[in-house]
Amino acid sequence: MTLPNFLIIGAAKSGTSALYHYIRRHPEIYMSPRKETHFFAFEDSDPGTNGPGDTIPGAITQMDEYLKLFQNVKDEKAIGEASPTYIYLPRASERIKFHIPDVRMVGILRNPVDRAYSAYMHLIRDGREPISDFGQALRLEEERVRLNWGPIWHYTRGGLYFEQVKRYYDLFEKDQLRIYLHEELDQTPELVLKDVFNYLGVSDSWMPDVSVRPNVSGVPKSARLHSFMHSLFLKPNLVKSVSRKVVPEYVRWRLTTQLRTMNMTKRPMSPKVRNELVEFFREDVEKLAVLIGRDLSHWLE
Repeated sequence: MTLPNFLIIGAAKSGTSALYHYIRRHPEIYMSPRKETHFFAFEDSDPGTNGPGDTIPGAITQMDEYLKLFQNVKDEKAIGEASPTYIYLPRASERIKFHIPDVRMVGILRNPVDRAYSAYMHLIRDGREPISDFGQALRLEEERVRLNWGPIWHYTRGGLYFEQVKRYYDLFEKDQLRIYLHEELDQTPELVLKDVFNYLGVSDSWMPDVSVRPNVSGVPKSARLHSFMHSLFLKPNLVKSVSRKVVPEYVRWRLTTQLRTMNMTKRPMSPKVRNELVEFFREDVEKLAVLIGRDLSHWLE
């Protein structure tokens, strides 16, 4: 029975997709072929939520199905998966401790103001967020949480990192969780990856192409093109089936990511809303800075 010996635990919209895709081709690393299994967050439970278009993509709830993801492990030194629900949903840390107590974990934390807006724009991009004003959407958050809308809708709650990280520090040895900041992965990805590889005990002489950033949020320049690409590349169809047989997986991923990114445009956040969120998160950020021993003052500017 093979289980992971490392996990990328989140946070959502902070670079976990990028890190997963960057490291999965390392010759000494085996990554679950399915990203975001969410197993430890939803083991033996119903992952269903009620937000528009809500689904926990590929959520696996049974151990036998989870183990199948690692049945092709050969002699790789590091065996892992990435699920951003792990840092946010309290149950995940307990199940990880139960099943793989010696696991190593990697977390990426993003300025919670930017993370909240990125989650909002992610849902705008996918046509799921019906509210065009971010401030109004924030005011609806608690009602949406009460109605069991999924974690992606928890714009502010998802960025209250202090308790999320503390849960892991309380259950595991501190050196079992390596924390990085989103801006580090964004600005100096090679340095972050070199450190991740050393942490996982694999060679740092191999380095991936870091020029492509997956899962970019924004407003589609062309709604028709966005819908077409979504249908063509993400839903079952003949073109997708044929391309899988003749085009290497990494090439397909790179092409689809570039096309989707080129079709996105950024929409700035209201300065008033940004200032309100900075004050909302201030106490939590200050406590987090002490907990992880990092200067986070730039998040409060």
